[in-house]
Amino acid sequence: MQQIPMVDLRSQYDSIKSEIDNEIQKVFDSAYYIGGPQLSSFQENIQNYLGIKHAVPCANGTDALQIALMALDLERGDEVIVPSFTYVATAEVIALLGLKPIMIDVDYNTFNITPQYFKDAISENTKAIIPVHLFGQCTEMDQIIEIANDSDIKIIEDNAQSIGAVHFSEEHGKKKAGTLGHISTTSFYPSKNLGCYGDGGAIFTDDDTLAKKLRMIANHGQEKRYYHSVIGCNSRLDAIQAAVLNVKLEYLEEYHLKRNEVAEVYDKAFLQLEGLEIPERSKKSTHVFHQYTVKIMDGKRDAFKEYLASKGISSMIYYPVPLYKQKAFSKFGKKVHLENTERLCEEVISLPIHTEMKDSTLDYIIDTVCKYFL
Repeated sequence: MQQIPMVDLRSQYDSIKSEIDNEIQKVFDSAYYIGGPQLSSFQENIQNYLGIKHAVPCANGTDALQIALMALDLERGDEVIVPSFTYVATAEVIALLGLKPIMIDVDYNTFNITPQYFKDAISENTKAIIPVHLFGQCTEMDQIIEIANDSDIKIIEDNAQSIGAVHFSEEHGKKKAGTLGHISTTSFYPSKNLGCYGDGGAIFTDDDTLAKKLRMIANHGQEKRYYHSVIGCNSRLDAIQAAVLNVKLEYLEEYHLKRNEVAEVYDKAFLQLEGLEIPERSKKSTHVFHQYTVKIMDGKRDAFKEYLASKGISSMIYYPVPLYKQKAFSKFGKKVHLENTERLCEEVISLPIHTEMKDSTLDYIIDTVCKYFL
């Protein structure tokens, strides 16, 4: 039985092979493997795409989050608010730097944090918040920005899953995800909507002073070689990955369109299924569908996953355990119970979605899913 993958990176590569190979060859010809023209070009292109002044490429999305926090000069024990329903990296870097992650609940329908949950979690020790734009659409940022400004709290957007999504706001107009906070971060992990062929990440800001500091931290704390002004780290996006990303960035809007086309077909097919809920769209954001995540009711999610596997269909559960129940975070205070997060961890499952999905594959997945519920 042929396995249907969550993402078909090979087919995507085949469709742009000549362009990718040509750009990688330019790296070899130039012998600039670190830095060089491909990296400079990508940095400029991604800034223009997002409409932001500064992009600081780095080694991966986790490094991007860590460097962003380091640039804010927080002190040990300062609190950073994060969603409880997200990948571990968002909270991991907080703990790694001696800060305290404060995990809050998310909206049951959009999977993202809400202004009220944020406001309720603020204490005199709160210094930053990391809203995660999960699965492909933006957190509703207007009130979060207002609350953060009133309390002098810095905003770091975790935009690893929603690059290219557009946030709608009467006050701020249309702005792409990752351009609303003081700093934002992203990941170029291969399976991301904009993914490279290894590891990669980037940090973004409109603040000139922060940009200077971010670059220094990512480069051993040095602005001038061998002169180290701050404690930093070594985190670089290599030239080969930059070359790949330069090509794929040109196709990103097309990729978003294709993912939305798949999502719309899924929506239409699954809308009336009893026991399955399709993903809700925020009225304040477009959706780029990094994941197509449904909810399976009545405790049947795990059985449904096994059923799909028996039919050769891959699926993923993002995320099966709330962050506050992970052993690694047990030292950060009393146990909590966040109702929406608990429910989502028991109900969510993501189905295959990618830019090269054939109609026959999509039809097979839909037919298989519908047979389970009908």
